[in-house]
Amino acid sequence: PRPFEKRETLARAMEVDDEQSEARSESKGEWKLKGRGHRGGQTSEVHSGGFESVEEASGGPVKSVEGWIIFVTNVHEEAQEDDILDKFGEFGQVQNIHVNLDRRTGFVKGYALIEYGERSEAQAAIEEMHEQDLFGQKIAVDWAFRKSGTSARRRRQ
Repeated sequence: PRPFEKRETLARAMEVDDEQSEARSESKGEWKLKGRGHRGGQTSEVHSGGFESVEEASGGPVKSVEGWIIFVTNVHEEAQEDDILDKFGEFGQVQNIHVNLDRRTGFVKGYALIEYGERSEAQAAIEEMHEQDLFGQKIAVDWAFRKSGTSARRRRQ
């Protein structure tokens, strides 16, 4: 057979397969679904409503794997990790602190994450340090993780 005959035969075979599969799906009145999330007639979590939405979630902070994390913003660029640790260590034992530095300049990027073991310690730090002065700048302190999409600062205003 010539090369063109093989292509034509293959094309005709594919058309027959497509017609048969269309006929099967039309006779059942259902779509044939393939791929991840459609195995064995199971529906995906998106279709079953298995995901939590922001509107459904209740407010309040969320505990991380190891503790309660607060987010400090507007941190002065020349602040050191030890300076921040000294200020926030007054409210309880700080389990972890992360102060992100700019690679190019070596200065603080303007925020810090501080982790406490107890919720009461983190709550006290938020209440006492929010809008306080640190190196000439007023810092903002709030929970790093919340169940709802609104922040406490928005609710306070």
